[in-house]
Amino acid sequence: MTIDIERNARLSAKLKFIPHLRWWMLSLFLLGVTVNYITRNSLGILAPELKTTFSMSTEQYSWVVASFQLAYTVFQPICGWLIDAIGLKLGFVICAVVWSVMCLLHAGAASWVHLAILRFFMGASEAAATPANAKAIGDWFPKKERPVAAGWAGVGFSLGAMLAPPIIYLAHVSLGWQGAFLISGGIGLIWAAVWAWLYHAPDIHPRLSPDELLHIQQDGEKIGQQMPFFKALKKIGRDKRFYGIALPAFMAEPAWAVMSFWVPLYLANERGMDLKQIVLFAWVPFLAADLGSIASGYLSRAYHRFFKCTRVNSIVASSITGAFLMFSLAVMTQVKDPYVAIALISLGGFGHQIISCMLSALVVETFDRDELATVNGMRGSCAWIASFLFSLIIGVSVDKIGFNPLFIAMGLFDFIGAFFMILFIADRTSKSKAVRAQ
Repeated sequence: MTIDIERNARLSAKLKFIPHLRWWMLSLFLLGVTVNYITRNSLGILAPELKTTFSMSTEQYSWVVASFQLAYTVFQPICGWLIDAIGLKLGFVICAVVWSVMCLLHAGAASWVHLAILRFFMGASEAAATPANAKAIGDWFPKKERPVAAGWAGVGFSLGAMLAPPIIYLAHVSLGWQGAFLISGGIGLIWAAVWAWLYHAPDIHPRLSPDELLHIQQDGEKIGQQMPFFKALKKIGRDKRFYGIALPAFMAEPAWAVMSFWVPLYLANERGMDLKQIVLFAWVPFLAADLGSIASGYLSRAYHRFFKCTRVNSIVASSITGAFLMFSLAVMTQVKDPYVAIALISLGGFGHQIISCMLSALVVETFDRDELATVNGMRGSCAWIASFLFSLIIGVSVDKIGFNPLFIAMGLFDFIGAFFMILFIADRTSKSKAVRAQ
């Protein structure tokens, strides 16, 4: 009788553990980033109507976009340091509540200036997504799994952008542009509640088995003491490896900003599409980006397995592959068929997400766990400086020269980024020594 009771107790204890919980936690985080991008991209989808409603010029719209990008740029390292300091659970839920409330308030905007102010505060809170990405991967996965995990985590960034057009369009048809902002903001608040309820750090998660915790912690990484904000920035800024990540991010991000904020306007102005047609096709580049995110980690694994690259070099090689795919944006300017143009933009989205996910993988591969969110926040800040400046360039130039010269530039930027990646972060150990070190 006693034996049966003890056996049943052991079985009950085992039942509470969730197998492969690290992947479930990554999925929960991915869902949050998806919601983040739905709220973020609502502006781009509604841009043609908002320009008419508020009598906005293209330059004024660029300032609305740039206000978000400026805040996103400045606050990424701040949000990253906050998440490193107080933990991923609390740090991310605070930011999610703020960005969702800011999105709800968009419905009450009365001018483009109001939109710009709200976008600034929304950008400041949504800046948590990129540093939180590195923190989630570093906390929940051993080093050998991080490139693949980074690829899957990157899906959320493009999945939200892919889902935004149909969600925003349906909300717009039912409730107008105000309702579209209310619904997307409401979705954000719901996710924040789910995150606060279900997420716990690996060390204290009640559903994580001891065996899986050992698997996650197999590298024996030590977590150092949290540095003050400016001291942490100074330490990271002295590390040349950071520039092998930050400079490629600077060159890559303008293309993603254009896909997120300007492609709907491009399709309307240059390709003659109406809102319904934009909704039907604007999601395709983000589907391709999702596929690029997923493929990136497995591509890195293939370089490691078949070409015997070190983990760092396999990630660099994957990023260079993405740079070659980005050239499709330059080719797109030479085609007349709008559907071929969308296909080439989609190929660029595929390539961009390979690069973006591998940059996150480089962060978690080369820096300590206690500074991952801060480093990735600084990397994201460098990326969004480029995004901010490029949006301003578009705003003052696109009515004069069109989009084509800008797409040609975006098709070439990532080759420059690849050069800096090879210069500052590629592993130069001999192949045999590097393989033994693995």
